[in-house]
Amino acid sequence: MNKKSFNFHHVDMYYHQFYENGEWKEPIMSENAYINIEMSSTALHYGQQAFEGMKAYKTKKGNINLFRPRMNASRFRKSCKFLMMPQISDQHFISAIKKTIIANHNHVPEYDYKQALYVRPFMIGIGHNIGLKSANKFYFGVFVVPVGEYLKSDKAHPYLISEQDRVAPIGTGPFKIGGNYGAVMKVQHNAKEQGYQDVVFLDPKTHTKIDEGAGSNIFGIKGNQYITPESKSILKSITNDSLMLLAKDLGLEVKINDIFIKDIETFDEMGACGTAAIVSPIGSMTFRNETYHISHDVGPITKQLRERLLGIQFGDIKDIHNWIESCMKFKDIIRSYIPRDEKEEKI
Repeated sequence: MNKKSFNFHHVDMYYHQFYENGEWKEPIMSENAYINIEMSSTALHYGQQAFEGMKAYKTKKGNINLFRPRMNASRFRKSCKFLMMPQISDQHFISAIKKTIIANHNHVPEYDYKQALYVRPFMIGIGHNIGLKSANKFYFGVFVVPVGEYLKSDKAHPYLISEQDRVAPIGTGPFKIGGNYGAVMKVQHNAKEQGYQDVVFLDPKTHTKIDEGAGSNIFGIKGNQYITPESKSILKSITNDSLMLLAKDLGLEVKINDIFIKDIETFDEMGACGTAAIVSPIGSMTFRNETYHISHDVGPITKQLRERLLGIQFGDIKDIHNWIESCMKFKDIIRSYIPRDEKEEKI
C-alpha cells in the first residue's frame, strides 16, 4: 500500500445504526458512505454530536491491534451524556469498531510506524426538531480510513500560541464534540499558513498558561520530570495518559502542573500528543510576536517515549500494561459482519 496522507479515502464498508423509541436498531454494514437525515436534525442546528478518534495497527505478524479502546468507549459515553444522547456500553462500542475494521481489513496499512487505520465512531442527534431540546432519534456510525502522519515528527517544529480561546473556562472543553473543533479551525488554518506546525491555546480564564493544542495535549520535559498542564477545560488525551505511565516506566517523575508562558524556555523538551498527532516535538512557541525557544532537535526523552508508544501499539514491545486488544483473534467478529454480497438495507 502506498504511503497515505491524513485525508479521507473511500473504503469497502461502513457501520450504520439508528436509535428510535428508546432502543437501538440492528446495525447495518453497508458500502454506503452516506446517511440521509432530517433537515431539522439537532446535530445540524444545535451541535448535538460527539465522536472519538482511534487507530488500528498492523503488526509484523499480520495481526491488527487496537490501543486502549475501552478508554475511548468511556470518554465517548461521557461526551454523549453531556449532550443528552444515549450512552453505549464498552461491548457495543468495541463490537462496532471491530466489525468495521474487519470488514475493511484490506485497507489496514502494512506494518509501518508512519501508517495506521484511523477509526472514527460518532453519534448525532437526528429527527425533525426545531426547539432547543434533545433529539429523540439518534444515529451511531463508524468509518475507517488509512492514514499517514498528521503532525510531523522528523524534527522539532514551531507552534503558534493563539490569543483566541478554544473553549470557556468551565464549559465543553473536557468533551470530544464537534463545536470545540469548529471553533479552532480558522485559527489553526491561519497558523499553518504562517508556517507553524499547529496552534496552542491558553487557559481561557487567565490567558497565562498553556492549555492544549487544536487537536492534541501538550507535555514538557524538564530534567527528570514529565509535566503536562492542569486544566478543567482540556480534553484528556488517551495518548497523554499512556505517555505519563511510560514516563514513569523510564523513571521520570510525572507532574500535572501549570505551564506558564514565561516558563516555556525552562523546558528541555516539549511535545504535542494525541491519537492523530502521536508524539510530535515542539521546537518553539510564538505568542504576540515573541518566540520562546525550546529545542531545534527531537529531544531524547520525547524520542524514547514515541518509540516505546509505537512499539507497544505495533506489537514490537511487550505490553506490560495490558493496553492492546486484538481484532484478528476474534473469529466471531469476522463472521458477524454482513458481507457485500448479502442483502443490504438502504440507509
